[in-house]
Amino acid sequence: MATPILRANKLVKSVPTAEGLLTILDGVDVEINSGEAVAILGQSGSGKTTLLGLLAGLDLPTSGTVHLDGEEITAMSEEERAKARGRYVGFVFQTFQLIDSLTALENVMLPAELRRDPEPMQAASRYLERVGLAERTTHYPRQLSGGEQQRVAMARAFASRPRVLFADEPTGNLDLTTGARIADLLFELNREEHTTLVLVTHDESLASRCDRRMTLAEGRTVP
Repeated sequence: MATPILRANKLVKSVPTAEGLLTILDGVDVEINSGEAVAILGQSGSGKTTLLGLLAGLDLPTSGTVHLDGEEITAMSEEERAKARGRYVGFVFQTFQLIDSLTALENVMLPAELRRDPEPMQAASRYLERVGLAERTTHYPRQLSGGEQQRVAMARAFASRPRVLFADEPTGNLDLTTGARIADLLFELNREEHTTLVLVTHDESLASRCDRRMTLAEGRTVP
């Protein structure tokens, strides 16, 4: 039987606004097995990115629980959640999230250095080579194209050997051709590394490459 690596029960996320309390997520349940690729779909404002943040431990729900690899991250302090993310989680964002003052190699090394992993440079170099950027290790983000920056971000995510990779609209800021190449690389690396993939997207072609999908509408899952 497949083992759930992510499980969320009755997630609610509400935030105060000038008009009153706004409920972004309303009783969402999620169960994702180890090694699965799951697409989270929905229109803008449906709660996709909010759900990803809660599943990854970047934010806390108003109510409900999230278990990551058997640990209840919603019961942890911020420091404990940060450590759990360092152990289990990798991220690829639409906006790349690279540090401008660091080279490509230094950006990829950073998470491993923060965890005090042995030989972070060796792992970073290997993954930069894997994404086709072996000749760009000393380049800064401003010297790289958008597609190259996203490849650096992917190398950084996979170099951490995460149990779960969260990808939020990873091709959203790229042209169609570059986006298709990035998508191919993402799924190829994911298969090779046997990572669990949670992909937030509005792109049906990306979602169709996942094992299954869940759709949000007005903060709730729909068939």
